[in-house]
Amino acid sequence: MSYYQSFDEVPGIFPYHPPAQPGPETNPQNPENPDEEPNHDKTRVVGKSKNSMETVKEMGVTQVPEVKSNIHCLTIVGQIEGHLVLPPQNKTTKYEHMIPQLVALEQSPDVEGILVVLNTVGGDVEAGLAIAEMLSGLSKPTVSVVLGGGHSIGVPIAVAADYSFIAETASMTIHPIRLNGLVIGVPQTYEYLDKMQDRVVRFVTAHSGISQEKFRELMFRTGELARDIGTVLIGQEAVECGLINEVGGIHRAMDKLKRLVEEWKSGKEVLLQ
Repeated sequence: MSYYQSFDEVPGIFPYHPPAQPGPETNPQNPENPDEEPNHDKTRVVGKSKNSMETVKEMGVTQVPEVKSNIHCLTIVGQIEGHLVLPPQNKTTKYEHMIPQLVALEQSPDVEGILVVLNTVGGDVEAGLAIAEMLSGLSKPTVSVVLGGGHSIGVPIAVAADYSFIAETASMTIHPIRLNGLVIGVPQTYEYLDKMQDRVVRFVTAHSGISQEKFRELMFRTGELARDIGTVLIGQEAVECGLINEVGGIHRAMDKLKRLVEEWKSGKEVLLQ
C-alpha cells in the first residue's frame, strides 16, 4: 500500500495559495481586475534614502545642506596627534591627515580661500608646527578663528593664518614645552628643550604682533596656573597683547576671508595682464 495519496485540485480550496503581500516598493493589483497594471503613484511607500539615514546617525539632522563654495573649512579639534597613536577615546586631529589636505587645497583650482576653525587642547609639538608651517606657506588666503580654545601648540596654528580671530569666550594657554615619559636629567636634554622652545617662539612672533620678550614673559609667568607656569588669555586679552588680530566669531571671519579672496583674485588678474 502506498504511503502517499493523490488528491484532486479543488479551485479556491486546495491547494492553498496565500495572496502575495505588497513590499515597501511594490503595489497590489486590483482584485477585481487582475490584468490591470498597478497604480504606482497611489500606493508607493516612500522611505528615507540610505544617505539620509546615515546623515541622521552621524550628524543628528535629516539633511545637511550642500553649498558649492570657493572657501574650504579646515577643522582642528581635540588633541593634535603626532608620531604616537593616542588612545581611541581621545578626540584627535592627525597630522598625517591634515598635510595631504593642505597640499590638495593648494592645488585645487576650485578653492580660493581656507577657513581654519580651532578648538584644540594642543598636542605633539612637531606635528603642530608642521601644520602651522603648511598653513603659513599656502599661496591662498587663510583666516583662523579660535572657538572654545586654542591651547599650547594650537597657538602657532592660530597665528599661521593671514588673519586671526578669537571668540569672546575662547581661551589660549601659553606655557613652556613639556616632555612626557622618561626624561634623562642631563644638560643635553635641557638644550634640546630650549631649541624646541625657540622654534615655537620664533614662529609665533614672526606671524603675529607679539614680541619675543612679551611672549616669553607670558610663557614663564608664575602664579596663574595651579600646577604649571604659563598664562591663560581669554578673548580680548589675546588681541591686546598682539597675539590675535581681532575678536570675532564665524560671521566676521567669513567676511574677512571673502575680502582677502577678492584682493587675492584681483592681484592675480593684474599679474596675468
